[in-house]
Amino acid sequence: MNVIFLLIAASSVVAGVFLAGFIWAVKNDQYEDDRSPAVRMLAENDMPSHPSETK
Repeated sequence: MNVIFLLIAASSVVAGVFLAGFIWAVKNDQYEDDRSPAVRMLAENDMPSHPSETK
């Protein structure tokens, strides 16, 4: 029975760490731009990597 209390405490600590990380990410604007990375991936193929590659 003591193991159950230990597992509940450990899972609460892990959940708290993930919650703190999520709150930190939101406050530091990590989720500010969720559209352009997907669109940027499509546009990168059209651009040459070096200016000398343009023909």
